[in-house]
Amino acid sequence: MQEQKNNKDIYILGIESSCDDTGIAIVKNGREVIANVVASQIDIHKLYGGVVPEIASRNHVMNIDGALTECLNRANMTLKDIDAIAVTYGAGLLGALIVGVNFAKALAYSTGKPLIAVNHIEGHICANYIEFNQLEPPFVCLIVSGGHTALVEQTDFVTRKLIGTTTDDAIGEAFDKVARECGLEYPGGPNIQKQAALGTPCIKFITKPHDKNGYNFSYSGLKTAVINYLHNADQRGEVVSIPDVCASFQKEAVDQVVEKTVKACKNYGYYKIVLAGGVSANAALRETMKAEAAKIGAEVYCPRIGLCTDNAAMIASRGYFDYVNNKNIADPLTLEAQSTLPL
Repeated sequence: MQEQKNNKDIYILGIESSCDDTGIAIVKNGREVIANVVASQIDIHKLYGGVVPEIASRNHVMNIDGALTECLNRANMTLKDIDAIAVTYGAGLLGALIVGVNFAKALAYSTGKPLIAVNHIEGHICANYIEFNQLEPPFVCLIVSGGHTALVEQTDFVTRKLIGTTTDDAIGEAFDKVARECGLEYPGGPNIQKQAALGTPCIKFITKPHDKNGYNFSYSGLKTAVINYLHNADQRGEVVSIPDVCASFQKEAVDQVVEKTVKACKNYGYYKIVLAGGVSANAALRETMKAEAAKIGAEVYCPRIGLCTDNAAMIASRGYFDYVNNKNIADPLTLEAQSTLPL
């Protein structure tokens, strides 16, 4: 990584609007959060059992200006104190992304500040640099969220190589769909975790492992097996233990990512495993990963819950590392939101 520009502290304003949380944050030197504001829409989308893209976009429009004002007030700063503006430009819900990108473009153009285009997934990885001040690459990182399940080799602060990815559903998507079939409220992940704590993993849903010798993931089969189990039981008039279903599903979902991550860590010769993304907040995943990693002498890093879920601090952190390395500097007149980005 290059030296800080002019050997001065660098303050990055981060903007995040990839899904249903409007985030604005200011981060110093990529590691220290000065202010972090998140306007959540969970209570709104609970009514519909999941995120409604159009509603999410409208609420971003209503929330984003106030979030910026609150963030600057908390930091006791003005836009003059900011060195650059970092924004999530993908991947995510296109309408939601457009709100954040256009807001960032207007700020960058009107203030003359550099604009940095940040990949949402790379932002999730950088949440760990905020949580662990001494953490540095290289390491193996497991990214688990509603839209992604991927294993990457992070070779330096701005470079990564894809090791494995999902061939169908993401792990977070499977959690949400299984939760809905179990009659649990949105968001599905936390509610499955609560139910799983009351049950035992006594049901076997998948008998044939997917890509046993490789690093790719699959959750479509597991999700379908759980749904079929519930439907078949209902047709037979059988009473189902939802806690046992959740505990069994959670164990199989977690075991798949843990097994492949630990194997990659060992085979690639690393002794640091980093977790990133909303599903990394899952307690069973954290505990199982730490237990299995300890068997090969590897250490596991995972940020606090508030930094696992979508937030602008992680975007500002990634923006800092791009800024000091002159990477991903965007034109405030032409930057466009992207619903999908390659891992």
